[in-house]
Amino acid sequence: MTTVAYCLLTYRPDHPSGIERSIAAQMAGMRELGHEPLVIAAGPPRPGDADEPALIRLKSVVLPALTRHTEVVDAIADERAVAAEVRGVLADHGVDVACWGAPVWGLGHLGAAPPGTLSVLMVHNTLRPTSDPAPMHRAVAAADVVCPASPYVLDSYASAGWDTTDWRIVPNAVLSTGLRPPSRCEREQLRRRGPVRIVSRADPGKGQACFLEAMPAGWDRPIEIVLAEADFEFAHGQQARAVADCRAQADRRSDVVTLHPALRWHDVPAYFAEAAATVITSVEPETFSHTTAEALSVGTPVVAFDLGFVPDLAGPAGRVVPLEDGFAALWSRLHQLLHDCDAYHAASRAAPGRIAHHNPVTAASALLAAALPSRI
Repeated sequence: MTTVAYCLLTYRPDHPSGIERSIAAQMAGMRELGHEPLVIAAGPPRPGDADEPALIRLKSVVLPALTRHTEVVDAIADERAVAAEVRGVLADHGVDVACWGAPVWGLGHLGAAPPGTLSVLMVHNTLRPTSDPAPMHRAVAAADVVCPASPYVLDSYASAGWDTTDWRIVPNAVLSTGLRPPSRCEREQLRRRGPVRIVSRADPGKGQACFLEAMPAGWDRPIEIVLAEADFEFAHGQQARAVADCRAQADRRSDVVTLHPALRWHDVPAYFAEAAATVITSVEPETFSHTTAEALSVGTPVVAFDLGFVPDLAGPAGRVVPLEDGFAALWSRLHQLLHDCDAYHAASRAAPGRIAHHNPVTAASALLAAALPSRI
């Protein structure tokens, strides 16, 4: 049995964020394989912590309910104290592999693995042009192996001049698998009059409000949006502004638009199973897109802009438009897909196969193979 620890300061069960979902799926896969996972996060305790008995909250790092990057940096300013506590947790639990969920927010830059513990840097995001690359350089130098979450992430760093020769892709996984996709008859009813459903974190870069603003005047099919508020944002007031903008657009078209709060992780695939299609409205590249994978897992086609990893993940189960064509093009492509019976059902049939290897056991096995190749 191998003991594997994951570290992400903002982790909590059902947190509407991709890295958290990735870690939860990893932990599920490890347990299914007979290994022992645990996850390390910042304090204080959060609602729902009891849903993950292997969650350990640090005493040396305390974050506010809504966190920004500067507050994370301030909270870990005493790097020696934080590293000492993390190192103690890993040693006390006999951790064989420590997986850092991000360079800073996952403490990868601290090099806190004790002797005998292998260090894995999980890379879920690309570096923004305005980002300081120093923490990433520190995190890469401290890691025994670097594991990007998708080929898109790997290629982005290689294109930016990073030496990715020894990096090993560990794919993200859909946490809830095994749900039966709707039958062809059920899917046809959804194509004809089912709702379009979108699940997304509230953030201006996700594009939800702009998508709603571009809705054609004659659109009469229900649009249901799960607008999930996270425990972090990248700029002050960003999340509240995204929520307010979406609510204003929903009020403008209250005849067809409904907003819903965040769902639990395990409930998302079932929610998509009753949708005609989903739209990934992001105007910034998605490095993986869990909602795309969750929709595909139940045969729900995807419409998106042609950027990031979504086009590759969806393949023939998706329809993409150039970003420069704008949100009106998303609506047009969505309309075309829903009104082309043969093309729609072909996309739906192709969908589950696109994520067949994005399951918890495969993801956990890939991580162990990257970290402990001699044992696999």
